[in-house]
Amino acid sequence: MSMSTEISSRFWSLPQKAAEEKAREQVFIDDIIAKAHVERLLRENLEGIRTAFDGGAGYGRFSFLLAEQGVHVTHFDISAPMIEKAKELAAERNFFENMTFVHGSLEDLSAFQDKQFDLVMSFDAPVSYTYPNHEAVLQNLVRIAEKKLCVGVYSRLAWTYHFDPAQKEKYILNLSKKESRGAQKQRRGFRPDFDSARELLRNGLDDPQGITAAFERGETPWPVSYAFTPQELQGLLEQAGAHKVRLSGPGALARSIPGELLREYMRSKELRREFLDFCYEYDRQPWAAGMGKDNLVAIAEV
Repeated sequence: MSMSTEISSRFWSLPQKAAEEKAREQVFIDDIIAKAHVERLLRENLEGIRTAFDGGAGYGRFSFLLAEQGVHVTHFDISAPMIEKAKELAAERNFFENMTFVHGSLEDLSAFQDKQFDLVMSFDAPVSYTYPNHEAVLQNLVRIAEKKLCVGVYSRLAWTYHFDPAQKEKYILNLSKKESRGAQKQRRGFRPDFDSARELLRNGLDDPQGITAAFERGETPWPVSYAFTPQELQGLLEQAGAHKVRLSGPGALARSIPGELLREYMRSKELRREFLDFCYEYDRQPWAAGMGKDNLVAIAEV
C-alpha cells in the first residue's frame, strides 16, 4: 500500500466521515448537481447490467441505486466505518441481499477475476487518492469490467482552491450570515500561491510533501490527490482496453452562476428539476469535460 493510500485510509476511516458524506447533498449545491449527473448517467446505462463493482463506494450512494434496480453490487471501500454504515443503511432499505461488502484498497484488486462484473464504477475520485499507482488502478478497473466502466476523478482544469480559499461558499444551500462573514474574512487580503498552482497544473499534484509530513506527525490531512486532464484520462482508459470513452464535467455550468441564483434554483421545486436537467445536457458537452466543479467523469465500453 502506498503512502498516499495510507493517508487516504486514515482520513476516510474517521468515525464522522460516513455521516458527513451522507449529509452533503442536503448542504452543498455542487454535490447535488454532481450526484444527480452521475445517477442519471448510470440509469441510462443499466441495460444488460446484472453485476456491478463500486470501488470507493463510501456509505452507498450509488451502490444502493443499482441494488434497488436488482443489480448485485460488490460494495468496495478502504474505510471500515464507511462499510459498516453502508451495511446498516442497506439493511434498513432491504438491499442487503443484493450486495456484497468488501474492505480493501483499490491498489489491490487481485481478488477479482478478469471481466468479473458487467459494470465497474468508481466515483468521487477514489482513483485520484491512489497516486502514484493511479494508472495501474485504472488498468485493473478496466480489467475486471465485462461491459461498461464509469469513473470520476479529480479534474486538473477545475482546481480553484489556490485562487479562492472560500470557494465552497457559493454552493452552500442555506448560507447563514455567519458563514458569509467567515468567507469574507478568508478572502480578505488573500494572495494566490502561483508557484503551487503552476506545480498542480504541471504535474497534477497538490502539495504532497506537506500532506505526507502532516500524516507522519500523526495528523489526518486531506489525502494526496492526483488531478487528471481530460486527454490523459481518456488516453489511459483506451490504453487499458476501454473504447467509446465519453467525458463530462458535472458542475461546469454551475461554476459560471452566482451563488444567490444557484440557491434560488435549488430552493424551487420546479426550477430545481429543470435546472438539473439542463446541467446534465450542458455538462456532457465536449467543452465541459474537465471544467466541472471538481470531478471529471468518464463512461466507456469494454
